Amino acid sequence: MVKVKLMQVVIQPPSLIETGIKVETVNNRPLFKFTDRLQLHLETLLEKNKVNDLTAEEQDELNAINELDRLFTYLNSLLLAQQ
Repeated sequence: MVKVKLMQVVIQPPSLIETGIKVETVNNRPLFKFTDRLQLHLETLLEKNKVNDLTAEEQDELNAINELDRLFTYLNSLLLAQQ
């Protein structure tokens, strides 16, 4: 039996969920991952963040993507534990 911890995540903008998620099979296991487009956007935001060049909107996007990454890590760990 797997114990499930509850976590509340609000992802804004919702388009990240609609266009930024894919399920990829890795070693015969399904895993949630970012699409190539979202991964590239994340890397761009991280580079801008390093030099303190993010707008408020970009900072919100970076925060949302980081939350989505945290959620993926959690969900993927649950999937791996069940197999």
